[in-house]
Amino acid sequence: MGKSIIELVDELPQDNITIKVLNAIDKVVPGEWENLVGFNNTISAITGETDPDTVGNIRDRALELYEDKKNGYQTAVWLYQTAEKTDAAIAAAAIADKVGDTFSFIPFLKQLTPKADTLQSIDLKFKLAAEAIAYCKLNGITLNPAAFAASVKENYQKEALLRMGTLVCIEGILPLGADFLKKIPTEVTEGEHNVLANNPAFNAVTNAIPGASEGFITETFAAMNGWMDNLTSSVGLTRATILKRLGPFIEIADDKLDYVAAFLDASTNYFEHTGIQTVARKVIERAYAEVQ
Repeated sequence: MGKSIIELVDELPQDNITIKVLNAIDKVVPGEWENLVGFNNTISAITGETDPDTVGNIRDRALELYEDKKNGYQTAVWLYQTAEKTDAAIAAAAIADKVGDTFSFIPFLKQLTPKADTLQSIDLKFKLAAEAIAYCKLNGITLNPAAFAASVKENYQKEALLRMGTLVCIEGILPLGADFLKKIPTEVTEGEHNVLANNPAFNAVTNAIPGASEGFITETFAAMNGWMDNLTSSVGLTRATILKRLGPFIEIADDKLDYVAAFLDASTNYFEHTGIQTVARKVIERAYAEVQ
């Protein structure tokens, strides 16, 4: 049995490279994000309740709701965790001794291989599809890329908006440039198909979620094109604006941007971190409404 939502939120880090990156991008893509950690603290921040008995009642009900698999909360967490596993990981020790200091880029170069455009493309598409499926699971609705895209535009805020903004920055703009959408084909190409066919994360999702196919990936990417393009242009997202925010803790050479993207892919888990926060917010809000 996996960890409870209480354990997951209690174990979220207060500061590491993932948090530094999220804080930096939140200044470019303002999602008004707060790194809520600790389940009781998260309850109080979301509901405004501080009375121990009330917080305890919300906590107990939230746990019951999360543990009931028909609600889809556990599946959503699994999706965020599974999508994160599409990225290769650098050894934890190589990162741990750098947290809190300036991240010199040179020592990591020999450990990293920038992704080919095909791999970068499918990583972005797969994460978008995982987000869409998680959204549908959290809201108990049928898989629908168009409805998901509309909800991102109208309803995404805080950690959910920042997750999408970070996806655009790290998986799109940094490795491929501000015109990344022109470089990524809408349809799944033969090369991408081959990558997906050998991707354990994708196979796990398609086996577990009816409808989570290559066609769904294509539809979701197409539905989200307009939102991603609008975000990029309206906020003025470029490699330069992103790197300006990342600069205080990563020493960056202009000709190493593909390595920057590979480094951030390998050393952060922004998708899982903010995904757990999204699920916690959803289950806490429902629990609070039910115990009043």
